[in-house]
Amino acid sequence: MKVEISRRRFLQGSVALSVVGGTTLSTTSILASSEQKTDAVLVKKVPTICEMCVNKCAAVAHVKNGIVTKLEPNPYFPKSRNMLCARGVAGIHALYDPDRLKYPLIRAGERGDGKYRRATWDEAYTYIQEKMVKILDEEKDNRSCIGYCAGEGLAEHTFKTFMADKFGSSNFLNHSTICLQTAVSGYTLTIGGYGLADMENAKYVIMAGANRAEAILTPDTMDMFKRTRGRGMKLVVVDPRYTNTAMHADTYLPIRPGTDLAFVLALTYVAISTKIYNRTYVAKNFVDFDKYEKHILESGYTPEWAEKITGIPAAEIRKVAHDFMAHAPQSVYYQGRRTTWSSNDFQLRRAMALFTALGGGIDVKGGIVFGKKLPLGEHAVNAPMYANSQPRIDKSVAAVVGATGSWVGWRNMVAEGKTPYPIRGMFVYKQNPMLSVPNSAKTRQMFEKMDLVVVIDTMPSDTAMLADVILPECTYLEREDPVQSFAGVEPAIILREKAIEPMYETKPVNDIMRELAQKLTKPLWEITKKYDEDVQEAIEEEDEQSVFEDGGFDLAEPFMHSQEETNHHMFVSKYGEEAWKILREKGVFYPNMLSYFKKIDNNTYEYYPKDKRFYSVLKLEEEYDPEAFLHDLCVNPSDIAELRRSFNTPNKKVECYLASMVARKVDPMPAWREEEYVKVPEGKFKFITGRHAQFTQSSTVNNIMLLELMHENYLWINDKEAKTLGIEFGDMIEVTSGVGQVRIKAYPTPKIVPNTVFYIHGFGAKSEGMTFAHRNGASDNEIIEDTIEPVHGCANMHDTLVTLRRV
Repeated sequence: MKVEISRRRFLQGSVALSVVGGTTLSTTSILASSEQKTDAVLVKKVPTICEMCVNKCAAVAHVKNGIVTKLEPNPYFPKSRNMLCARGVAGIHALYDPDRLKYPLIRAGERGDGKYRRATWDEAYTYIQEKMVKILDEEKDNRSCIGYCAGEGLAEHTFKTFMADKFGSSNFLNHSTICLQTAVSGYTLTIGGYGLADMENAKYVIMAGANRAEAILTPDTMDMFKRTRGRGMKLVVVDPRYTNTAMHADTYLPIRPGTDLAFVLALTYVAISTKIYNRTYVAKNFVDFDKYEKHILESGYTPEWAEKITGIPAAEIRKVAHDFMAHAPQSVYYQGRRTTWSSNDFQLRRAMALFTALGGGIDVKGGIVFGKKLPLGEHAVNAPMYANSQPRIDKSVAAVVGATGSWVGWRNMVAEGKTPYPIRGMFVYKQNPMLSVPNSAKTRQMFEKMDLVVVIDTMPSDTAMLADVILPECTYLEREDPVQSFAGVEPAIILREKAIEPMYETKPVNDIMRELAQKLTKPLWEITKKYDEDVQEAIEEEDEQSVFEDGGFDLAEPFMHSQEETNHHMFVSKYGEEAWKILREKGVFYPNMLSYFKKIDNNTYEYYPKDKRFYSVLKLEEEYDPEAFLHDLCVNPSDIAELRRSFNTPNKKVECYLASMVARKVDPMPAWREEEYVKVPEGKFKFITGRHAQFTQSSTVNNIMLLELMHENYLWINDKEAKTLGIEFGDMIEVTSGVGQVRIKAYPTPKIVPNTVFYIHGFGAKSEGMTFAHRNGASDNEIIEDTIEPVHGCANMHDTLVTLRRV
């Protein structure tokens, strides 16, 4: 099959979609069941959910005789609001990429040499079965000797259900500790949830280190830029780089990497010392504020102190603090949605949450909102109890290691041979740790130590090239995934339907898990009977078949129904058959949708009436009618902000002092620790990384449609420093850190602070199986050092020092 797409047409389409939000669909043209037959040509439109990034925008696939010919936005989803960015449009290439995995593969050479032989599904399952039986027999049924990781996606839960609930391993890893675990945790422990910044109604936003104008183009990004430059929202950008976002700001403050905490503490000092914060709100809704006030003032976190650390003038810090509080409660210190930067990142996010809360901007229109989530029915799983399964290996690498682990900490323990018990194998689903985890060389060492590596993916990634077995999943356009509920001011439920049947020999992960489980169940049951004393005692008291069935040892049990059947059960149990018809037809459902949904103009839709939106959802503790404040009733946000709330925190208030952290040797209040700041010595640079709106980490590296927009990444370096080093635009630069070395072309520019270099993440793939991605630019994780912050063990993405050499 040959699919050709004009570069000019794609660029025109993507620009239109990025800037004005996509083309318009009439409300009658997106019905999933609408099929037209003309001269034996079958045309249909199928609602789906984009998988090209984490945002999950609603789309419509145009299918002609079983071929997807076009993807366009679905206007019914409040979250994506009739937008589909360049990545969404390019999803068609993920389907028709000639390099995609087409059938199961079994390694035929040495690990990492790229030599594989084609296999049947049964051969692949048998290979896995034989290896796992041998490993688990030798490890006496310690299921945790097999680790597993997963990338974000609607089907991630399906994979986890098998590996955690049924197989029984405790060693799970996902993207959180190489992403925004510190931010989510910092905000949740402080104000009871991470929340969303209400960009549509905020009047003042501080955006630090986030580059919304070119990193992620979504409706809330557009909300912001429609209102900057004197149109209702003041924007302050704090960043080491003068980005496209900074171009739209009222104020740009260049900051030294790793010093953001000092900046926020100084803002807090100004607000508290001058008493310009919302004192009524704080008195009603804060706990231990007296401790925080004393800590901030006595620590001397003045603007003058911060200026020496951050490089931002003290007068600017004072002005931002005053302006922020003057616009509060509709003022937000934007939470961010990307990686941990430095060792103090958890405390930074706590300080950001507290500063926003000082203005009353939590659970209020124009501030940080939590929204509502529509419930779904349950999909019950009978999870076995394995007596010999051990706790996760990395539980002590940081103060608080949760169920998603510490990617770098876990990897380092395996690579360095410091695990409490052997890690013998790993299952990798929809993740590419070779390009996504700092210190790629050590990630390779980890895989080389394992007896079994299984990769489930759509592409022959750098990680797949280290696998023993590669199982090809079909793309998101070839499968139905679990129905999903998205919380927000305008909550909705979405459904990804299958646009076409899976191509080649690929399968959805639900089918892969069922078939693999059927292959493994009986052999692994024999291992459990051999080593599990609890099972042995149970069999003596009951018959073996009863113990097997009642104990949930049939690993395939959760996957015996099709995804369509499971979705039907989970949805209909809450909303009924008529609502199910709406969901399958529109791809989206929320109560009263048919009466609420209105087309305003060619590209604007109303989803919920203004008085039905969930800006404020926390329980109010004062003598007011709670129902009167659940929605926007055209009242002043300042009046609502000052009401006493019940936050989802232990004290039901905004938490200034986390007593539980003291025993874990973590500061209970945000504090600047000089030893946590990595200074830049003479002759070196601090390396920082970031994202681009046309690329999603390493998952789009081979997408030829997106590579037309940017073929490779470049090294940003301050132009004055470049001149001193004799570096000119396009020169090949050797970048060396303590863990690796890359070569990349130079981009001297005044738009980055001195002593700092930068390049975009998502390039530098080495897999020869990906024709278009192979050795384009440089991978950042080849040089990012594998240090972790102390609270959650998250990767420090901006603490690496490098040297440069023109070659």
